[in-house]
Amino acid sequence: MYDTLIIGAGMSGLAAGIRLAHFDQRVCILERHTTIGGLNSFYRLGGRNYDVGLHALTNFTPKGTRQGPLARMLRQLRFGWDEFSFAPQIGSRIAFPGVAMDFSNDFALLESEVGRCFPAQKDNFQRLVGRIVGYDELDLSSAGQSARQLVSETISDPLLVEMLFCPLQFYGSAREHDMDFGQFCIMFRSIFSEGLARPLAGVRIILKKLVRKFKDLGGELRLRAGVNRIATEQGQAVGVVLDDGSQLTSRNILSSAGWLETMRLCEDVSQEDERRAGQLSFTESISILDRQPKDLGHDRTVVFYNDSPQFHWEKPNELVDVRSGVICSPNNFVYEEPLAEGVMRVTSLANYERWNALSEDEYRLEKLRAYDASVASAVRFVPDFRAAVVDTDMFTPTTIRRFTGHENGAVYGCPEKHYDGRTHLKNVFICGTDQGFVGIIGSIISGISIANQHLLRASSGVGDHDQAAVSNG
Repeated sequence: MYDTLIIGAGMSGLAAGIRLAHFDQRVCILERHTTIGGLNSFYRLGGRNYDVGLHALTNFTPKGTRQGPLARMLRQLRFGWDEFSFAPQIGSRIAFPGVAMDFSNDFALLESEVGRCFPAQKDNFQRLVGRIVGYDELDLSSAGQSARQLVSETISDPLLVEMLFCPLQFYGSAREHDMDFGQFCIMFRSIFSEGLARPLAGVRIILKKLVRKFKDLGGELRLRAGVNRIATEQGQAVGVVLDDGSQLTSRNILSSAGWLETMRLCEDVSQEDERRAGQLSFTESISILDRQPKDLGHDRTVVFYNDSPQFHWEKPNELVDVRSGVICSPNNFVYEEPLAEGVMRVTSLANYERWNALSEDEYRLEKLRAYDASVASAVRFVPDFRAAVVDTDMFTPTTIRRFTGHENGAVYGCPEKHYDGRTHLKNVFICGTDQGFVGIIGSIISGISIANQHLLRASSGVGDHDQAAVSNG
């Protein structure tokens, strides 16, 4: 009998496992695949290491900062800041036709760029910032409120509104066309007010540190252990049945599989749940260069681009929508030594159903076409790096579906979040994307907060101080 079984060895599941193991719970994390991390993982192909998922770690604050999600995460999981070798961004950009605004980990740069590009909106922008700063993350009364409506009531220039939404939605919105205002505030803080960074070794160092900590505390991690269903008796879970037919018993279950996916495991999916499945997915091309991007004249860490005054955040009808995207260079962070090879990653909105309907031969051909189209779109906003490419790879929505289990390959899960982590079963909870937090730090905080709130307080005496330390972040 386990105290807690955790479904999924992604960031949130691993973090929850560590937190529970700190308090001597008997915990087992079950992962269907042969590797950990879900979408935020890494692989080796052709002698090269590739990261997937992580462009940049949001919520970055400098060493010694005691407030904010990063500091909370390190404190709750008992890691030291230096263990991850965080490298801050050099600087990023939002690029629309005829106007580009730079931003960095110094918020004053974005303030000055708004004043330079939209001088008539300077005071309005400050009013918006004041409202964001004053937003209470524990007050869920704004859940469901349209961020576009509320922002447009303050910012009167539609182009500035679109430029502010572009990076926030690309990095954290499961809702087409809009965002909840609370999520807008959280993403604004995490990207603009705090900032971006990257561990020197990429996502692999985060995952390896999490797994090592979990195992050192006595946690059990089972790979190739997919959960077929959650077994229930009299309104509560009693354990799980694995794909191979074996059964495990547990007092509690914590699922990072997603809301719809967890309801299916409980065999309790409603038509409403099915209709509310997430729709937003991506392709991402990865280009290996024979030189550093700076040598081509590109020194931006991330470029969020859109090729018209209006930003369309919606599932495309075609395989891939190259009107907008995200260009990330892992090279353009402040490292002591440069990365060995140049890398450019281009992310675009994509349609899961269209990709999933392709035959194997069609799929390979369309990946090549999508790579060419997305890169051709990107080089309108950054120096053309195509002549320097020596190797490529690409993932699609079906890749995301395979490694995360998310319906439709929806990167950010369902639009409707379940902030308290509860389900209809009194001892089954969810964490991760569909609990409401996104990004690396958000996912980790999600696992910690649900573990504290539901799985530790009664059994281990985690008190109000711990609860406050892992409030929504």
